[in-house]
Amino acid sequence: MSTPQPDATPVATGETLGAGASVDEEAPPRPSPFRVLKNGEFRRVWVASLGSNVGGWMEFVGMQWAMTQATLAPEWEASGRPGAPIMMGYLATAQMAPVLLMGMLGGVVADRVDRKKLLVWTQTLMMLVAAALCIEAFRGAITPITLIVLGAIHGTVLAFNMPAWGVLTPRLVPRDQLADAIMLNGLQFNLARVIGPAVGGVLLGWLGAPWMFLINTISFIGVIWAVAVTPPSPAPTTAPAHPWRAIAEAFSFSFRNKGARALILAIFLFSMLGTPLLRLMPIVVAESYKAKADGFGLLLALMGAGAVTGALTIRLIPRWYPRHHLIPLSVMMGGLFTALTAAAPSLATSALCIYFCGIFWLWTFNPAFAALQLLVADEMRGRVMSIANVLSFGAMPLGTLLAGYIGEVASGRAGDGFGSQVGLGVNALILTVAGLVMLAWRTPEVDGLAPGQPGYDRTPGLIRGLTGSAHRGKN
Repeated sequence: MSTPQPDATPVATGETLGAGASVDEEAPPRPSPFRVLKNGEFRRVWVASLGSNVGGWMEFVGMQWAMTQATLAPEWEASGRPGAPIMMGYLATAQMAPVLLMGMLGGVVADRVDRKKLLVWTQTLMMLVAAALCIEAFRGAITPITLIVLGAIHGTVLAFNMPAWGVLTPRLVPRDQLADAIMLNGLQFNLARVIGPAVGGVLLGWLGAPWMFLINTISFIGVIWAVAVTPPSPAPTTAPAHPWRAIAEAFSFSFRNKGARALILAIFLFSMLGTPLLRLMPIVVAESYKAKADGFGLLLALMGAGAVTGALTIRLIPRWYPRHHLIPLSVMMGGLFTALTAAAPSLATSALCIYFCGIFWLWTFNPAFAALQLLVADEMRGRVMSIANVLSFGAMPLGTLLAGYIGEVASGRAGDGFGSQVGLGVNALILTVAGLVMLAWRTPEVDGLAPGQPGYDRTPGLIRGLTGSAHRGKN
C-alpha cells in the first residue's frame, strides 16, 4: 500500500480551490470517494469502526437517559442537589475534562511510540471500562455518581486514544485519497449515529440499559482486531527530544499558521456552542415533549441521517467554492438550525430541524479536520490534531455547563425542559453570529493559499463570503 509521506507544504486539494483554471476549461471528473474502500486495511478498520460506533451510540443513549431519569426523579429534586441540566454538564465534564487536561500529553505519546500498539492498548482499556458499566447496570447499581466516575475513567483513556486514532487514517491511504477517507470516516460515524440511537431507543424500552452496555462492550472486539492487523506505525524519527519542546512546537504551528488557527477556532466554537444539543436534548424530550427514550433515540437517529445526507451531498458543492467559505457558512447554518431545534414546540418540529443540524455539523467538522490534516506534516500531526481534539472535547462540557446554568437562571428547578431549551438557544444564537463574522472576514490560508496566489482574497464582505464570487469559475 502507498502511504502518505511527510510534507510540510500546505496544499489545496481537489475538493477545494484548484489551480485557478478558467471556467471554460473542462475539469476532470471527480473520482468516487468509495475507491478508498478498495484498500483492505482501511476497509477493515472502517467496517469495524462502524460496528464499534453503533455500540458507542447505544451506550450514549443509555447513559444520557439514565442520568435524565435519575436527576428528574422527585427524590433527587427534593434533595436540593443540582438540577438535570447542570448534572448533564457535570457528566460531560467528567467525560471530557481528562481530554482537556491530558490530551496534549497523549499527543506527545502518540508521536513517540508505535501508534498501532497505543491504539490496541487504549481500545482494550476502553472495552474494560464499558464492561464495568455493563456489570454495574446488571447489578442495578447505576447512579449519577457511577456514571460520572466511569465517564472520567473513560475520558482519561480517550486522551491517549484520540491522537493515535487521528493519525491512523493518513497512514492507511495515499495522500491524494486522504480527504475522501476522512469523508468516509464521517459517513461511517454518522451511519452509526442513525443505527445506534434508533436501535438503542427500542432496546432501552424493551430490554433495558444493561443489554445496550453489553452490546457496546462486545463491539470493541472487532475494532481491536482490525487495528491489530494493520502495519506497524513507529514514531517519526524527527520528533523533538524533549516533551515540552514538542508541545511548544505544535502550539506554535497551530496558532501562528493562519489556516490552522482559523480551523481550530471554528472547531472549538462549534464544539462549545453546538454540541450541548446532544447532552440536553433528553431533558427536553422528557420534560417539554413528555416523550420516552425512543423519542430521544429518534432525534439522534434523524440527526445522524442528516449527517449522512451531508456526507453524500457535500460533493455537490461546486469545486470552485473553497473550504474557507464552506466552513464558516456551515458554522452559521448549524447555529441557526440548532436554535430552531431548541425552540421547537413539539417532538415532530424538533425532528425536522435536527435533521438539518446533522447536515451542517458534518459540513463543519469533516472539512475542518480534513483541511487541518493537510496543513500539517506527519511528524507533527499527532500533536496538532491533539490540540484540535483537546479544544474540541474540552469545549463540549463548557458549553453544556453554560447552557445548563443559563437554563437554571431562566426557569428555576420547576422547568428543566424549558430551561434547557433557553440555554441551548442562547448558545446557538452566539454560534450563528460567530459564523457570520467568520464568513465576512475569511481566511484563505485554510485552503493552503498564500498572498499572490490565484484565489487569494481577504476582502471583507458577507455577500462575497456567501457567494464565493472571487472564486467563481475556478476549479
